[in-house]
Amino acid sequence: MANNQIQEALEWRYAVKKFDPTKKISEKDLTTLLESLKLAPSSYGVQPWKFLVIENPKIREELKPVSWGQTQITDASHQIVFLYKDTMDEAFVQKYIDRIAEVRGAPVESLQGFKEMMINNLVKAPEEKIRVWSQRQAYIAMGFLLETAALLKIDATPMEGFSPSDYDRILKLEGTGWKSIATVTLGYRHAEDSFQNLKKVRFADDALIEYVK
Repeated sequence: MANNQIQEALEWRYAVKKFDPTKKISEKDLTTLLESLKLAPSSYGVQPWKFLVIENPKIREELKPVSWGQTQITDASHQIVFLYKDTMDEAFVQKYIDRIAEVRGAPVESLQGFKEMMINNLVKAPEEKIRVWSQRQAYIAMGFLLETAALLKIDATPMEGFSPSDYDRILKLEGTGWKSIATVTLGYRHAEDSFQNLKKVRFADDALIEYVK
């Protein structure tokens, strides 16, 4: 893909305020969007996240009032809720180690040092520190989703304007070790959404980017 195509896609995207409920994302494009989440980077590669694709329209109707009534929740083609791992335990680390061994054909014993480092830095660290770290990882994945959507000319609206505790209740996350942190609605902008005609506002390059030589 040419550089100008990437630039065009990033200029084209915006946080849609009104989706066209009649337009749906194809299964092929949805698969690509979900792959961008699966392939997103994370610290240690440990992936302390989950992504809930909310397909049930009744659940989305329940989520709308606790999302301050924002119509994107119900009108968008798809909604993805981003979850972070609330606490890190040795079992989760071991699951990751086992997966590395499986995919790369490496003896589990050879990964012992890496496992101990993760246990020391993640499992034994203060819970609040790990909680914040885990939340940040979810936002890395969100960035990958937003750019992939833009390249596919699919609209995406990242949202924090909701009650996480109510999301956790409605999605039955309480006691699972996973909590909601953000959501992204995906679909196609409505012709009546006036925000699509507004110029994108960003600070000038000299206020955003500095070169340290």
